[in-house]
Order: sequence, then structure tokens, then C-alpha cells
Amino acid sequence: MSTLLPSELSILLLEASDTQRKIISSKLSEEGFSNIQTATTITDALTIISRYQPDLITSAMHFEDGTALDLLKQVRENSQYEDIQFMLVSSECRREHLEVYRQAGVVAILPKPFASEHLLKALNSTLDLLSDDELELSHFDVHDLKVLVVDDSKMARNIIKRTISNLGLRLITEAVDGAQAIEIMQDNLFDLVITDYNMPSVDGLALTQFIRNDSQQCHVPILMVSSEANDAHLTNVAQAGVNALCDKPFEPKLVKQLLYQLLDD
Repeated sequence: MSTLLPSELSILLLEASDTQRKIISSKLSEEGFSNIQTATTITDALTIISRYQPDLITSAMHFEDGTALDLLKQVRENSQYEDIQFMLVSSECRREHLEVYRQAGVVAILPKPFASEHLLKALNSTLDLLSDDELELSHFDVHDLKVLVVDDSKMARNIIKRTISNLGLRLITEAVDGAQAIEIMQDNLFDLVITDYNMPSVDGLALTQFIRNDSQQCHVPILMVSSEANDAHLTNVAQAGVNALCDKPFEPKLVKQLLYQLLDD
């Protein structure tokens, strides 16, 4: 196990407000995160990232030259920055405005104002993402397990892959939606399926129903990742045969617990 310490995590804090910047910097320092750089605009942030790549970007939502989403897209589209994690700190509470950030694979979304325990939880998720902590299974060699990851968002798939790779799961196949997943499963066997709920064409519910009712792999464990708040929808997927549900943003510690439940019973 290779664990990153708080003092080793490099953070870029992007915040236009001097007051908020000081508050967040102070809270980070209190929790032992001392390697902090700051920026007030998207342009400044991109300049810093190009010169000194941080482990984590902690960003507000709105700036004079764009939004956090603009920065997030530029970071995610550059392969050199694929290991940079992103945390949003915003007073925005409307779910539909935050959904695009969840789908983009942020490590956490914190409200303003936030409690110290919420910040620490989000930072620990970042440390988990950047640390190797392989599963130790009783009945399987984790390196031999074949996983199918299904999500229409490439950025979300990358987050999932990074998380489970750190847990020792390396044989990963990707599908961009349920339809492609069904095609892949016709010719390939898997030990685990991790799927998004909301997808075009064939969504996570339909994929689950296919696996349980029409495939040769009806007993494969299914972990569904969803930002869906509709209880009726979640009840439907549970009844369809999903073994475990995990919310977006993806929390590595919870994912590890769920995978132990699914793979080590």
C-alpha cells in the first residue's frame, strides 16, 4: 500500500474572492495541507497548471473569464493532466446545475459555507484516488478479475478506472453506453460490471435487466454509479438486480467497501 500524506498533496485553490480564498486556505492548513497555490481567474489557473501540475484543483464556480466547467473541460481534454483531481466549492444548490460537474468526474462538490468535516472527507477521497490500496480478496487474485465499466462520459469512466486501478483491478474494458456493453458481453465474460444509470439508448436499468434476464452472465455482480435522486428510479434498479449503488462523485473508500461486499462474500 502506497499512501499519500496530506503534506505531500499539492493543491491549486482557484477563488476570485479574497475572503473566501483566505477562509479555504486557512481550513486546508488546519488539516495539514500546506502545499497550496492560489489563482483568481481561469487564465491564471491554466498558467500555473502548465508550469506546475497540482494533484488537486479546488475551485469556485464563477470567474470573470469563465466558469469552473470551462477549466475542468480543458484539464480533462489534456492527457498530460489526467491525474489532476477536481473539487468544486460553490453556493449553487440546484441539482440540475451541478449535474454536469458530477458527470465530469469531480472528486467532490462542497457547499458554501462548508463544514471542516466535509472538506476533510473530500480531501481524503483525493488522497485515496492518488494512493495505491489493493483489495486483498479471499477467493480471487484481484489482478485477474475482469471488469466492464459502462458510462457515456469519458471523464467519468476515467475516474472510475483510476479508482478501481488503485484497488488492483487492472483488466478493465470500457463501453460508452448500455448498447455497446451488451455487444461486448455477448463475446466476453466479466467478474464485475460497473455502470452508470443515466445513459442514452440503453441506460443502466435496461442493461441490468438484460444481464439478469437475457445474458449468459446473469450472476455477475453489478455496481451502479448514479447521481439520480429519484427514489422510484433507484427502487427500480434495485429490483432489477443491481447488487450495490454508489453516488457520484465517486468516493474511493466507499467503493472499496462495496467491492469487498460484492467480490469477497
